[in-house]
Amino acid sequence: MPREIINIQAGQAGNQVGESFWRTVLAEHGLDDAGFYKGDDPQQLMRANVYFSEVESTGNPTKYVPRSVQIDLEAGVCNRIRSGPLGGLFRPDTFLNAEVGAGNNWAKGYYTEGAELVDSIMDVIRKQADACDAMQGFQLIHSLGGGTGAGLGTLLLSKLREEYPDRMLATFSILPAPKVSETVVEPYNALLSVHQLVENSDMTVCIDNEALYDITARTLKIKQPNFEDLNVLVSQVLCGVSTSLRFPGQLNGDLRKLGLNLVPFPRLHFLMPSYAPFTDPKSKAFQRVSVDDLTRELFDRRNLLVACDPRFGRYLTAATIFRGKISSREAEYSIHQMQLRNSTQFVEWIPDNVSVALCSVPPVGQSQAATCLANSTAIQELFKRNLAQFSVMYKRHAFLHWYTGEGMDTMEFSEAESNAQDLIAEYQQYQEAGVENEEEYEEQYSEQYEQHHEEQYEEQHEGHEDGGLEGEEAVDEEAQ
Repeated sequence: MPREIINIQAGQAGNQVGESFWRTVLAEHGLDDAGFYKGDDPQQLMRANVYFSEVESTGNPTKYVPRSVQIDLEAGVCNRIRSGPLGGLFRPDTFLNAEVGAGNNWAKGYYTEGAELVDSIMDVIRKQADACDAMQGFQLIHSLGGGTGAGLGTLLLSKLREEYPDRMLATFSILPAPKVSETVVEPYNALLSVHQLVENSDMTVCIDNEALYDITARTLKIKQPNFEDLNVLVSQVLCGVSTSLRFPGQLNGDLRKLGLNLVPFPRLHFLMPSYAPFTDPKSKAFQRVSVDDLTRELFDRRNLLVACDPRFGRYLTAATIFRGKISSREAEYSIHQMQLRNSTQFVEWIPDNVSVALCSVPPVGQSQAATCLANSTAIQELFKRNLAQFSVMYKRHAFLHWYTGEGMDTMEFSEAESNAQDLIAEYQQYQEAGVENEEEYEEQYSEQYEQHHEEQYEEQHEGHEDGGLEGEEAVDEEAQ
């Protein structure tokens, strides 16, 4: 029985990334742009029901319809998808948009414009959820820098948490980065969203434009990348993460298993994705990729989709997903060797903290690939960066009238700020809960252990020292 996932894409970034994601998923499952099967591998359809509903009509082949909802507070992006090559793929009633737009204002998405639209969105989601046999959860694709994805996206999360408290909520969140800034109020929107994500999301996969620009320029040798180039990278990672959900593998995962293995503490559920191999199309013919190369690249900073350096933090957990003809022994040995070589970067108090999943179906156009989701304390760098920018503006109450004008209270800004500070402090605490404490504990424990044994030995041999019969009898009794 398939464990279904409902996809929600909110805002301009969410819908554009979502469109790229569906294009890649269609190719991997052997479906054409209209949702009809054209492939030749039976594995492609085995678990296609995780993301698609099957629609059968007499005399026609089975049509696979994505289980997805497209949302925006202006009509432009939804209309572009409707009139584009994937227009005939989605159900017409799953496009929901207002006319005004959120104007990069989080408060408009969360309180005014978004709040008017949210009930009709929930009706469409309810209809999709009722048609599922065993729904495992929701995935939300959105950005945190604008108004719709950030404001309406997080409002939707809180509504879903109320209505489906026992289902997984995973988000793919595009965070703002300092070098690639679209709007001046990004730090406000991002921190207000993180404040909500900490409470309502079960798993947040962080992506940022700066890292994507670096990969396209440095590795793929595209001099002036546009958003379409970046979205292709994101869709590769999204498909890599969902591989073990969409195909039968040696370790069949679902969202809950993934979350359980990756999130040791409920608030620390922000994950850093990486993908390998990212190769320049021109040099592809000259390279042969081994499992060791894939493993090394997965934990290399240059393949991360977040602009932070994992060497300044420690890995709490990680999940690696290998695709293609790779033996489990080879993959596990490679990961084990990598952990031994870099043991200081992994916390000691979580044994076997890197899980390995395998899938024999490679991505389209590649023979082997790998994806990694890492929960590292280095991600605090991202929150520190946004918090610093947020504090500088909030101290002078810059741009606040746009938010309070939509009925928002300034207290929410203070709460978001202190919540982000707490989150950073938590990451720092677990980063430092390492070797020093463990060595102290072992010394203390060994001293106590020796002392305890000495006391026991003395008690047992008190009678022998007297040379009396009572002592011998006491030892015999104790031995019995």
